[in-house]
Order: sequence, then structure tokens, then C-alpha cells
Amino acid sequence: MTCSRRNFLAGAGAVIFTTGVSGSNLLGRQTLAATMEDGPKRYGMVHDETLCIGCTACTEACREVNKVPEGVSRLQIVRSEPQGEYPNVDYQFTRISCQHCDNAPCVHVCPTGAAFKDPETGIVDVDGDKCVGCGYCLAACPYQVRFFNPETKSADKCDFCRKTNLKEGKEPACVESCPTKALTFGDLNDPNSKVSQLIKQKPVYRSKVELGTQPKLYKVPHGKGEIKG
Repeated sequence: MTCSRRNFLAGAGAVIFTTGVSGSNLLGRQTLAATMEDGPKRYGMVHDETLCIGCTACTEACREVNKVPEGVSRLQIVRSEPQGEYPNVDYQFTRISCQHCDNAPCVHVCPTGAAFKDPETGIVDVDGDKCVGCGYCLAACPYQVRFFNPETKSADKCDFCRKTNLKEGKEPACVESCPTKALTFGDLNDPNSKVSQLIKQKPVYRSKVELGTQPKLYKVPHGKGEIKG
């Protein structure tokens, strides 16, 4: 690391507040200049909102496997307002987590290389040893899913269990724990993978694709209510 956390923040820490960096300001007027080079694998995920029951087993499994401290979360399941009329009331459950963008704004703005896209898997990750806590990546992410880990003092987020379950040859903890099989994970570069086949077979949408981020988190829309991209 060429500069310490303290030295970097002393020289540039105020810039993030004076330049007005934000997800909308960074990407709202123009898409990113170039797509990051694809590797041999491009891991992605599908969240089937028609199967999700909002049990939060995924969030608890993520917290346990990845030792996520209390007060922060790599994954959230958000419940919509009631849809329909009593007694036929229904809810939509939406996954909020890192999108593992092929064209990740957080990677482009990171001054130290702490935010990076793994060349072997396409997973967007964080090198805590390089993170100086400047907050650029948090501000640049249009999905607002990054946070500062209170224990490591570095940026953190979902990494598809890259350093835990995937390293052991398992699927991400959220996928393994889902009782309704609402989550499907796999290689988007492989047309025969379960995730690629599912995207072909079912209607899917991705969030904020108009920004040019090319997210790899796909969602099968719930049957009720308005679906927004």
C-alpha cells in the first residue's frame, strides 16, 4: 500500500464532500466509458420474487458464514406495501445487495485499487488491506449497498461468499439456506448453467440498467404491482 489510511484521508478526505460525488451525479448524465474485460467466468444470480416468502433465512446465513457484524448487512430482503384487498392480500419481496456489475462504478472511482473486479469470476470485491476509508465507492454505487465494516474499518458488501463458501466449493450461503429455492447462482458465461437457463426461460429484470452498470443480479418479477427497472 503506497499511502496510509490517515495520510490519504488528510490529503483527500474532504474532497468527497466538496465535489458532491453521488450515484446519480456520477452516472446520471452519462454511462460509464468502457465495460470491464470479461474473465473465464461471470458469476451472477437470479432472485425469483414469485418464490421468495420473506423468511430472511438468506440474510441470517450470510451473516453467520461471513461473520458480518451487528448493525450492518450485506443482504436485505425488503417487503412491499400490502398488495390487493383483504382477504386476498399479498406482498412483494425484493433482494437488496451488491449487483456485481460488469461495469462497476465503485471500481472505477476507487483511488487505491481496493475495489476490484475479480478477473477469474467477475465478482466485484474489496481488498480490505488497500481500503483507506475514503468513501468514494459508497458514494458512487447507485444501488447504495456498500457500507463501512465497523470491525475492519474498510468498505464491505456482498461478495457472493467468494472468500468463504465459494472457496470451499459450495454455493453462496444465501442460496444454500433458501427454503423455497428462490435463489439461483452460477456462471453467466456458461449457456448451460442453471442461472443462464433460468434467465432464458423466465421474464427477468435488472435494476437501473439505464446507467450502463450491467448488473449481474437478475430478478423474476412478482406477479402483482408495478415492476420498475
